[in-house]
Amino acid sequence: MAIFVHLTSAANAARIRRAGLRADSWARTGERGVYCFPVLPSFTVTHQWLRELARRGTRGGGMVAVHLRLDDDEPVLVGHYAGRGKHAARSATAAEAVHRIRELDDPRGWEVFVPRAVTAGEVRRVRAVPQGVGWRYFPGAHGTRPCTCFGCRVRGEYGGRRLRERLPHPLDGPDPKVPVLLERLAAAGEPGDPKEVAEVLYWFARRRRGPVEALIRLTEHPDARIREDLVWAVGGWRSPGVGELLERLAGDPVAEVREAAAQARSDG
Repeated sequence: MAIFVHLTSAANAARIRRAGLRADSWARTGERGVYCFPVLPSFTVTHQWLRELARRGTRGGGMVAVHLRLDDDEPVLVGHYAGRGKHAARSATAAEAVHRIRELDDPRGWEVFVPRAVTAGEVRRVRAVPQGVGWRYFPGAHGTRPCTCFGCRVRGEYGGRRLRERLPHPLDGPDPKVPVLLERLAAAGEPGDPKEVAEVLYWFARRRRGPVEALIRLTEHPDARIREDLVWAVGGWRSPGVGELLERLAGDPVAEVREAAAQARSDG
C-alpha cells in the first residue's frame, strides 16, 4: 500500500473524516481528482506544499495533513507542477509514483494526482502540522525578489498591499473604477462585443465585491466563453446575488460553463 499526504484547511477535517476527499481539483488533462504527495522520510519535503497552499487562504485555523493509503496498483498522474519534457505529468501506479519521487535529487514542486475522489476508508488519519513548513511562490524562492504582478499575487495575502507599494509592478497600473467598467460594458452594446466584455470581466475578477445586478444579464450572453469568464469574475465575490448568478449558470447548456459554476459554488 502506498501512503500519501493531502494538505487542506482545518475547517474541512470533520467532513473528510466522515466522507473522504472530494474530487474538486482539476488536472491539466481535464480530469477531476485529488492532489497529494508521498510520505517520505523527510518531514519537510513531505509537507513542502503547506506554505504555498496556505498563501491562498485557509479556514478553521490553518492547514491539516490528511494521510491516505492507496493500493499500489492505483492509477495516478505524477510530475512537476511546472513540468515539461521528462518532468511533465505522466501516468503511473501509486507505487511507481512513490518510487519515482523518492529517487529524485530534488523532489520540491513535484505532485501526485489521483483522478477520483478518495473514500473515507482510504483516509488513515487527519492531523495538525506546523504551519511554517515548505516553500512559497516556487521552490528555491527564498532570497529572490517577489513578483507583484496580478498573476502572481494573492488577493488578501498578509502584507500584500505593503509589498505592492514597495515593489510596484511596471505592467500593472491602478485598476479602472467600477463606474468606468460599467460604462465600458454599456458601450459594448447588447448582448455585448465579446472582446470588450471579456476585458471588462478581467478587471472585475480582480475585485472582492462588485455590482452583481449589472452583470447578471451576461448569464444569457450567446458566447459561452463570456458566460464562463463571468463565473471566474464573480465566483469569489462576497456580494449579494452571487449565489443566484452561479445557480443560473449551473444549468447552462455548455458543460464547461456548468463545471466552472459548480467549482465556484463548492469553493465558496
